[in-house]
Amino acid sequence: MRKGFTLVEIMIVVAIIALLAAIAIPNLLRARITANESAAQANLRTISTALENYAAANNGSYATDESDLTDATPPYLNQSFCGNTIQGYTYSCTLAATGYTVTATPASCGTSGTKTYTITTGGVLSSADCS
Repeated sequence: MRKGFTLVEIMIVVAIIALLAAIAIPNLLRARITANESAAQANLRTISTALENYAAANNGSYATDESDLTDATPPYLNQSFCGNTIQGYTYSCTLAATGYTVTATPASCGTSGTKTYTITTGGVLSSADCS
């Protein structure tokens, strides 16, 4: 008598693996989106804190360029965000001496994130569904 698996047994194992993958993959993708969104919110708060600290040290005048924050000694920000895509979100900055607006937009709506986040002068964070 031969030892081994029959074709039916192998097909059952493959079907079970496919079923488990069908359940697990969407959950993993959702976890990735959630992580990207949390990172975007944290990055916006970091940028806002840096801008508010800069204004406190400069008589209420906000930085007008991101290099004012990254090139200072010690730096207010350790990396450049404006115009860059970081962890699935693209950051755009509008900086003026009187205030700021920084927006984090998903690089791919629905794949890297489902919301667009904006933080404005005073650290006011808002969100909207991406489109």
